[in-house]
Amino acid sequence: MIEVDKMGIMMLKKFVKYVSQNMLGMVGMSVYILADTYFISVAVGTDGITALNLVLPVYNMIFAIGAMMGVGSAIRLVIERNQEHPNADGYFFHALSWALIVGLIFTLVGIFFPDKLIALLGGDAEIVAVGKNYTRIFMSFAPFFMWNYICNAFVRNDGNPSIAMAATLFSSLFNIVFDYVLMFPLGLSMEGAALATALSPVVGILICCIHFRSEKCTVKFKPMLPSLRKILFCCQFGVSSFVGEISSGVITVVFNMIILGLAGNTGVAAYGVVANTSLVAVALFNGIAQGSQPLVSEAYGRDIHKDVKTYLKMAVTTAVGVSVLLVIFIYLFAPVVTAVFNGEHNRTLADYAETGLRIYFIGFLFAGINIVGTAILSAVESTKYAFAASISRGFVAIIFFAFILSAIFGLNGVWMAFPAAEFVTMLITLCGLRRIKFVDKNS
Repeated sequence: MIEVDKMGIMMLKKFVKYVSQNMLGMVGMSVYILADTYFISVAVGTDGITALNLVLPVYNMIFAIGAMMGVGSAIRLVIERNQEHPNADGYFFHALSWALIVGLIFTLVGIFFPDKLIALLGGDAEIVAVGKNYTRIFMSFAPFFMWNYICNAFVRNDGNPSIAMAATLFSSLFNIVFDYVLMFPLGLSMEGAALATALSPVVGILICCIHFRSEKCTVKFKPMLPSLRKILFCCQFGVSSFVGEISSGVITVVFNMIILGLAGNTGVAAYGVVANTSLVAVALFNGIAQGSQPLVSEAYGRDIHKDVKTYLKMAVTTAVGVSVLLVIFIYLFAPVVTAVFNGEHNRTLADYAETGLRIYFIGFLFAGINIVGTAILSAVESTKYAFAASISRGFVAIIFFAFILSAIFGLNGVWMAFPAAEFVTMLITLCGLRRIKFVDKNS
């Protein structure tokens, strides 16, 4: 009994270390988008927030692809290394290669067609003029955003969550400081914000290199020809991370289109407040998911399924606790949060955003379980349920409820779509988690 208790305490300490550092790191990563929003609201006003919110889905897409390739490849490395597969060491180089290939596509679109892209996302001539250079600059650095996520995932899965956390925190700090320096003392406005954001992943990559050059590093830079079959195989295990990131982009696109028809640019700016605030909440749950995932992958790869079950309980309990605290905080402080981004003191924007925050954040009572649950389902190779839950929350359910509820309840129906979609998805996630067979082969 004493030995069991000691083992449980050791697992709890390891879980707290990984999860707390990943939560802190992921929040740090999301803070620089909040910094962009705040500084742009001061320097440019409502049009700047609207332009930023319209192009945010592109950033989500770039980040999501990097997450899918990075997390999926890192999971395969851990599982195959524990199973002593001879080609396991090639996954790091392979993921970086595909990130370069895909990232260059985004770079070319950003350089040559930023105005057309913003117009496609719903921007009028005035918004296109405000956001064109911002979009061109940050999309030019697309491969670096992907590489940063891949490096972070491999460092974390190689047993060094402290360096992974430092990389995200210092890259975020760099972005916030240079947001201010470039936008105000140097007077570069939106372009300055874009440049600060674009350079921040370079800082993260350089910090990750501290681990790659250390004696503790077991990740090898083994050259491998890009294989479509192999990257798709890895992506199966990173799909929950992909949808976890891209869902914000898809939701933003759909909501922007609907809100433009219901409340115009002011409504979109209000949704910008809601969406950017929710990024911090999503980051908290991504931190729990990504902190748990290496522990679950390692236990699963070694067939110690009793430990998988223990880590699952810890992760879900943590997610539920965080979600309750978030909902209480937003209910009490929605006016304060809105005021931070409402430098023009627009009363209509404030009314829209305060109501939106309170309704929208109810969805995190369910979203926390979905984000953490799908990550764990991927880590134990239950890809069918992970994919079904991810597609539901990122595409099918959210789009369905957005159109149906907005038609019935107007703008409030848009805010209600997120809680409705996450609740339905939670039923799929819980079904998948219940079907995992926890049989310890080593007992």
